[in-house]
Amino acid sequence: MTAASIFALLPIGTAHAEGVLNIFNYGNYTSPDLIKKFEEKYDVKVTITDYDSNETALAKARQGGNDFDIVVPSSSFLNVWIDEGLLLETRPDQMENFKNVDPRWVNVYFDPGRRYSVPWQWGTTGVIVNKAVYSGDPNTSAIFLDPPAELKGKVAVLPEMIAIITLAISYEGGKDICTDDKKLLRKVRDRLLAARESWVAVDFPTDEKYTSGDYAAGVAWNGGALKVRLLDPNFVYGYPKEGYSYWMDNVAVLKSAPNAENAKLFQNFIMDPENAALISGYAGYANGIAGSEKYMPEYMKDAPEIVVPAEFVDKGSFAPACSPEINDMYTKIWTEVLK
Repeated sequence: MTAASIFALLPIGTAHAEGVLNIFNYGNYTSPDLIKKFEEKYDVKVTITDYDSNETALAKARQGGNDFDIVVPSSSFLNVWIDEGLLLETRPDQMENFKNVDPRWVNVYFDPGRRYSVPWQWGTTGVIVNKAVYSGDPNTSAIFLDPPAELKGKVAVLPEMIAIITLAISYEGGKDICTDDKKLLRKVRDRLLAARESWVAVDFPTDEKYTSGDYAAGVAWNGGALKVRLLDPNFVYGYPKEGYSYWMDNVAVLKSAPNAENAKLFQNFIMDPENAALISGYAGYANGIAGSEKYMPEYMKDAPEIVVPAEFVDKGSFAPACSPEINDMYTKIWTEVLK
């Protein structure tokens, strides 16, 4: 080990930090128990500011003028943050707890070798259906793109452009998620516009929206679907057979972070298996830290929302970061759908 790498490890293992840490993350996605434990360990006061989408977080960072230290970009966006010079190269790969990162999440395409980010949580984007309302096959994007009569007017769709357009491209037979095929994109646009008439909402629904009967189906993240099923076993999570997305959210440090050292401490802190389990136990998603499973709630260990059924494993893929030109085309489609 070089002297430089030894020096990089010392602050993580020995420092007693003071001050503050400002986290910018999705709403209802950060375990209060995790934050309390971090605050007590390092004498750091943590504040959390919510955002509702990757697009919102990126736009806010580009504007500057904020005091955020930590941000949690998804795998399909992290390349953009890095390429635009918005992140600090914190070298998590040299931190004390990096040894706990599951090998499958080390040499990832969105941050090879983990020079900027550490795993937060990972999951899938699929659909959720109330089987008491619709007893047909839930494993299809037709649930929201061509809803059966029982579900029309009862479908909620996440306001996540990339997630929805990715599902629609796969549904229309597209093999390349970042596509500039004009004919295919016209079909995707027309499909979404027609389906929009059957949606009751485009939002981030609370569990109660489903369990109260306001929504009978929707596009959902697997952890959110798990929470709903625990409240009402009539709900099932579907893996669209036409294709669906895997994703991973990752903790990174802004280059403008006023509390960068505390942010590095936090990166190392969440690579501890017990701490990673707190993250998963709160939000309901898997994480990328080996050994965390034994600390997680029992109901998560074999949940069909968390453990992808064998027949659907190969139907999913990671959505890559598309070029600005392709993102512009997608944005035009999405804007038209939301009118």
